Amino acid sequence: MNKSDLIKSIADSNAIKLTEATRVVDSVFDTITANLKRGEQVSISGFGAFVTKTRAARDGRNPATGMTIKIPARTSVAFKPAAAMKDLK
Repeated sequence: MNKSDLIKSIADSNAIKLTEATRVVDSVFDTITANLKRGEQVSISGFGAFVTKTRAARDGRNPATGMTIKIPARTSVAFKPAAAMKDLK
């Protein structure tokens, strides 16, 4: 399922227009993104939590040349599923 499939599914199940469903989905994603940019955790009960993690700077190796390169520190987003999600098969 991609974003457009999600929007269509929400519109169909709630008997609303696609434009309204698009606004809702975009608003949810924008809110999650804004909170993660501020370094806050976003927890959705029964679904899971989006968290930011900081990766330390490290040395890497260019596979083409074999030279050592510096990989800078960076922040990435991780998803931790709730227990109910982990049990899905």
